[in-house]
Amino acid sequence: MNFAYSPCPNDTFTFYGLAAKQVSIEGYGIKVHHHDIEELNTLALAGKYEISKMSFHTWLLVSGRYRLLKAGNALGYGCGPVLVSRRKIKPEDLSGLRTVLPGEHTTAHLLFQLYCPTASQRVFSSYDRIFSEIAAGHADCGVVIHESRFLYEKEGFHKVCDLGEWWEKTTNTPIPLGAIAVRNDMPLELDAYIENAIRASLTLARAEPASAMPYIKQMAIETSPAVIEKHIKTFVNEFTMDLGASGMLAIAKLQEIAAQAGIRQ
Repeated sequence: MNFAYSPCPNDTFTFYGLAAKQVSIEGYGIKVHHHDIEELNTLALAGKYEISKMSFHTWLLVSGRYRLLKAGNALGYGCGPVLVSRRKIKPEDLSGLRTVLPGEHTTAHLLFQLYCPTASQRVFSSYDRIFSEIAAGHADCGVVIHESRFLYEKEGFHKVCDLGEWWEKTTNTPIPLGAIAVRNDMPLELDAYIENAIRASLTLARAEPASAMPYIKQMAIETSPAVIEKHIKTFVNEFTMDLGASGMLAIAKLQEIAAQAGIRQ
């Protein structure tokens, strides 16, 4: 069974037990794969892996071919993408500016389209190059995700809008960021076993964080212990264990608002 997720600390923390083979799924061997979130999105669109993390934007596109799991997702409050710029700009000026985003099929891109539908000058780069793209003058502003949302002030950037806060105020729901889903050609009864394995993996990481840390640091782009700890605390929460009713409501709201805005899904 091929299991794909990002090298970011929230994923490597959550799936540490599976990667370390301390947690298993009966009847299956597990091979893990690490990819940047937009690469995961592209691979999900192609149906590459049996189990894969992906942006919720991509989940809307592949929901006919992948079943959403209830454990291992990334949702929450105070954890959304942040629109930043080198110079101070006003949100009303965005329509005429160039914006760099961390992938066409990311939730960050979807949120930006919902926030400013008239901003048509959009370019894409890997999430860890957003700062350098703006600094090099290739864009006027950009949307940062993952650990970059903790570093933009240190790097000399200004916040234009916290898109997560905007979403929370607009919908009164948590922001759905990263989904995990199983391909439809896998037996339906397997879903509960996979979800239980993910929960066991997360429980293990919480019980033995020191054991998980070498794997997390090996995969992370930003290896500062303080940033890694903040990343995990921000993105790993009760929704990672189980989507629950409020998580499912947030996903339905994202789908509804995207459809109303005429965004392809």
